[in-house]
Amino acid sequence: MNIFCRHFILTTALVAVTALTGCDKKSADNADGTPILRVGFFPNITHAPALVGYHETHTKGAQGWFESRTGAKIEWFAFNAGPSAIEALLTGSIDVTYVGPNPVINGYTRTKGADIRVLSGAARGGAALVIHKGSPLKTAADFRGKKIASPQLGGTQDVAARAWLTAGGLSITQRGGDANVIPTANPDQLDLFKRGDLDAVWTVEPWVSRLEMEAEGQLLVEQKDVLTTLVAASNKALTVKTELLKKFVAAHEELTKKVAAEPDWAKPAISAALQKATSKAIPAALLDHAWPRLTFTTSALPADFTAMQKDAKSVGLLPEEADLSKLFAK
Repeated sequence: MNIFCRHFILTTALVAVTALTGCDKKSADNADGTPILRVGFFPNITHAPALVGYHETHTKGAQGWFESRTGAKIEWFAFNAGPSAIEALLTGSIDVTYVGPNPVINGYTRTKGADIRVLSGAARGGAALVIHKGSPLKTAADFRGKKIASPQLGGTQDVAARAWLTAGGLSITQRGGDANVIPTANPDQLDLFKRGDLDAVWTVEPWVSRLEMEAEGQLLVEQKDVLTTLVAASNKALTVKTELLKKFVAAHEELTKKVAAEPDWAKPAISAALQKATSKAIPAALLDHAWPRLTFTTSALPADFTAMQKDAKSVGLLPEEADLSKLFAK
C-alpha cells in the first residue's frame, strides 16, 4: 500500500504525486468485510459537512455520522484544491470527493463525459477577491501589472479570477499576461499577502476572513451565491459502490441540513476538524466572522455549471464546451 493510502496528506505536491499512483486496489473492503469508502475534502469552512464527518470519524469511529448511516469504514483524504482531488478520482485513489465545480467540469470534459458525476451540492458563497486595505485597486482594469493569488490553476477561484480580469479588458494567460494570476496554496497566500508580495488574493473561507482579520485585507468582489462546494464521484465508483454511495449521499444531505439549521452544533466540530487537519486552531471569532457568508445547501443546478464552463473556456482553461447532460448522477 502506497503513502497516499497510509497517511493523511496535506501538501499539494505530495497529493499530486500520490493521487497519480493510486491506492492499494485490495482496499475495497476492510479485513473484516466492512466496505471502505475513500472520501476527499479540503480543510476549508466551505467544506463544513465534510469537516463534521471527518471529525466524527476520528472521535466516534464506527458511530460517526457517515459510518453509522452507511455501514462503511470512511477514509478521509485532504487536498489543497480541486484539480488534485479530481486527479485522485480519475486514477481511482478516492471514490468520492467534496470539491469545487470548475475542476469537476474540467475532469468531465477531459473524459468526454465518461468519468465524473455530480451527486449533490454542499455550499454556496464564501469566496471573494481580497485586496489590501486602502488599496487603489477598484476595477479589473486597475490590476494591470499586478499579482493575484488563487489556490490552484484550474480551480474554481482561479477560473473566477481569470474570468473577472478578462471581462474587465485584460489579457490573461496561464503564465502571465496583463496581470499575473499565481496559483498559491492558501497558507502561503496569507504569508505572501502580509509581506506585500501579492496585490490581491481570490480564495475561500476561512482564508478570506483570515486575510481580513490577520493581514488587513478588505473585500473587493464577494461571490455571495456562487456554487462553491459539491459532492462528486467517479463513474467507476458509482458502478461498483452504487448502494454505498446512495447511503453516503443521503447522509450528506441530512448532515448539510443540520449544519445549516444548527450552527452552534456544527461549529465546534468544524473547528476541531480544521485543527486536526492543519495542526492549527481556528479562533471562534474567525469562524463566526466567516459563517454568515456561507449558505449550506444541497442545491447544485445545471445553470451553475453552464456559466462556469463558459468562463473556463473564455480564459483558455477548457479546449471546448462539453455536453453537460450526463454530469448529474441519475
